[in-house]
Amino acid sequence: MLWTRLDHPGVKKVWADQGFAGRLVEWAAQILGRDLEIVRKDPDQRGFQVQPSRWAMERTFSWLSVHRRLARDYEISPAHSETMIRWAMIGIMVRRLTRGGAATRPGPRPLVQQPL
Repeated sequence: MLWTRLDHPGVKKVWADQGFAGRLVEWAAQILGRDLEIVRKDPDQRGFQVQPSRWAMERTFSWLSVHRRLARDYEISPAHSETMIRWAMIGIMVRRLTRGGAATRPGPRPLVQQPL
């Protein structure tokens, strides 16, 4: 969170997993001046359910894991890892900007009967 404040001063709200609940919320508000919101699951939840604010991060991680070099932690230096993540996100953004239309996902093809 400290790096977020230093690198991106416009970010005012941060979401975190319930593992970060506790004193971190108060520290973020007092020291960093950031609103740290803990995303919690419903106490009655059984099984898997999509949590909207968490889903955005999980989706981004899945986009990044498509890149072979990011599938495993091959890098020795954290700076190298950060660079590889930046390169992957730049590639994702460039593809989206240049595709020209809405995203399409290949699905099952309709059954076509072959003439006998």
